[in-house]
Amino acid sequence: MRGRIPVYVEVTPKRTFAGAVEWPGWCRSGKTVDAALEALVAYADRYGKVISRSRLRFEAPSGVEDLEVVERLKGNATTEFGAPGVPPKADSRPLPPAELKRQTAILEASWRAFDRAADAARGVELTKGPRGGGRDVPKMASHVFEAEAGYVGALGSRPPRLPGESLSQREAALRRSAIAALAALAAGKPLADPRNTKRPWSPRFYVRRSAWHALDHAWEIEDRSA
Repeated sequence: MRGRIPVYVEVTPKRTFAGAVEWPGWCRSGKTVDAALEALVAYADRYGKVISRSRLRFEAPSGVEDLEVVERLKGNATTEFGAPGVPPKADSRPLPPAELKRQTAILEASWRAFDRAADAARGVELTKGPRGGGRDVPKMASHVFEAEAGYVGALGSRPPRLPGESLSQREAALRRSAIAALAALAAGKPLADPRNTKRPWSPRFYVRRSAWHALDHAWEIEDRSA
């Protein structure tokens, strides 16, 4: 029999995020803890479709009763703004080679999910509304790229600079740089191009945040272009 899925919650008075400890990117929010857990379950099948492309086995929960809250965190301004901002204790663990491979596969699958959603919606007028601030697809693609550059910086690595190149070329270079930095940190090796980051993210939290952001906007595009 499958055990319950360990999750953590990041709580503020106005917003709560719930995330699966071992499945970075599977993270949803709600006004309360219960609402966040229900949203996490509601998005399990969508997350599972992304993960299936990486050939990892993911079994969606049938309900909130299949989740187990193993850590409750006090959220911060980032949480209230609308992004998970406090890493669970589990993200401080080392990344041995097998787990690095698994986490990298999830991260790359999440990036590809955003690319597919954006490509499928090229030329489509997205419905307007409060979610995503009404960005169109090109603006959302730029936003995701710029955020990813910031995430790489938070990891302690300097994003590559490719002036004059297209967004897709800069994005590909940034992702290669991110994967290389992730591998170096997991192996305890120095970064190729480090930057002065006072409180760098752990490799696991970097994967969690980057995968969440890519999937959150991929699903937004899908919902607003339906």
